[in-house]
Amino acid sequence: EKGYETGEHAPGLKLGGCGAYKAAHHIIKTHAKVWHSYNNTWRREQRGMVGISLTSGWGEPVDPHSQTDRDAAERYIQFHLGWFANPIYRGDYPEVMKNYVGKKSAQQGLGTSRLPTFSVQEKTYIKGTSDFLGIGHFTTRYVLQKNFPFLQVSSYHTDHDLAELVDPNWPAPGPKWLYSVPWGFRRLLNFIKTQYGNPLIYVTENGVSDTVQCPQLCDEWRIQYLKGYINEILKALNDGVNVKGYTAWSLLDKFEWNKGFSERFGLYHIDFKNKNKPRYPKASVDYYKKIISANGFPNQREVMA
Repeated sequence: EKGYETGEHAPGLKLGGCGAYKAAHHIIKTHAKVWHSYNNTWRREQRGMVGISLTSGWGEPVDPHSQTDRDAAERYIQFHLGWFANPIYRGDYPEVMKNYVGKKSAQQGLGTSRLPTFSVQEKTYIKGTSDFLGIGHFTTRYVLQKNFPFLQVSSYHTDHDLAELVDPNWPAPGPKWLYSVPWGFRRLLNFIKTQYGNPLIYVTENGVSDTVQCPQLCDEWRIQYLKGYINEILKALNDGVNVKGYTAWSLLDKFEWNKGFSERFGLYHIDFKNKNKPRYPKASVDYYKKIISANGFPNQREVMA
């Protein structure tokens, strides 16, 4: 979407309303081809697994008693996670995506929908091409209905017909888009369980970046973020969600898209100005080590003993 819709990321194309959909269409078909290639050629010998990793926030209705807000929150998830996961697990794009993009395309006088279609053969070929689902998750939004006039220039964002809000009381320890809302992760994981037949899940990305440079590397906000989100994953496990593994994002400060080296997600601080790029552990390193050692939240007295 940022590469082919808004042009913020490489390759920097601004193909409003159609570019992101076309790019995604190719990604999904290519993913399926890779899965089948491995399945037919290497699986018997190597016994490996091939999956896909998708990043999605959680959308919570502003008013849970309002059907329009609940529908808008459903669209938020389907236009993010469902866009890729639904074809892989259920054989086609989400119905709400097809309906909304198709309706807006017709209002614009287009003969066909801006959302591409899969042939019957492609749907069969794509469905089931994931041995596990990788999930990247960082934050949550409140969602409500918002109608965009159809005369507006078409875009992926206006196709949703929704607005995103945040609670000013949510901690915002990292960049302006990343609010710490741990309970949204449990809801997202349970949504995946219900929608896609409780697939095997690996959390491939979850973390927060530094907004201020702390000379003592005392990233207490990261410790609290990790604690909150990992705790919600444990609750999801108790709900019966099939989460197999967790990866904090990220081990080291590194190059972050168009933010370059200014956005630091690392457990380890990197001195990029030094030609040797020395690495220094932040306070979160010690905390995360204890979680790894105990495979969960440790008894503090046992850790210190």
